[in-house]
Amino acid sequence: MEGNLSVMILSAFATSVGALPVLFIRSISHRRMDSILAYTAGIMVAASTYGLIPASLKLTNLYVLCCGVLVGALLLNILEYIIPHIDLDHERSDVKLPQQGLMFVAAMTLHNIPEGLSVGASLASEVENLGLVVALSMGLQNAPEGFLVALFLLNQGVRKSLGVAMAFLTGVIECLASVFGFYMVHIALFLVPYGLAFAAGAMLFIVYKELIPETHGHGYERLATFSFLLGLLSMIGVVEWFR
Repeated sequence: MEGNLSVMILSAFATSVGALPVLFIRSISHRRMDSILAYTAGIMVAASTYGLIPASLKLTNLYVLCCGVLVGALLLNILEYIIPHIDLDHERSDVKLPQQGLMFVAAMTLHNIPEGLSVGASLASEVENLGLVVALSMGLQNAPEGFLVALFLLNQGVRKSLGVAMAFLTGVIECLASVFGFYMVHIALFLVPYGLAFAAGAMLFIVYKELIPETHGHGYERLATFSFLLGLLSMIGVVEWFR
């Protein structure tokens, strides 16, 4: 169990590690912001299409995959309508969390739950190398995802420390879901393919709904496009290296 627990912690808290560089950023230009967001979007697309979706298909069928992906996207779409603007502290203007930022954090947190469940259940299963493959896919996209959460919130006017704390919280939730999935493997293993597909759908929704539009509004569309491709190829390259 100790070895598996270490893998779960490393995979989940890669989100927190990825968010730390935001503390040392004083300001960021639109050009660099668009490039970073597009690169992260490429990583997330590769993690979904090259990691999560194939892993889901190995355990189930196309019907389950399609349902999981669509449910993940639809649920985040519903969240966008029901999450209101929230001011976390009315007495301090530097800790406001706009609706867009709150929805983004909620979306990241929500899709981390099935991710963690899938990692824990996969590690506890008897399917050869499934746990390591799933944990690797999750961990590799968690680091830039944590940076993305903190950077996105920073761009929305949220304090750096609060942005990093939000990213850390998403990692905590994923780690708890991993432990639950590990101990509830007989139940959770049945849900793994659904969880993988759900996470992929949620991730793809975030990329297309939030990240790509964000990178195409400041005149750096070509740079963002090539940054996206580099992120996509980087993720594929890393996964292939560890196989």
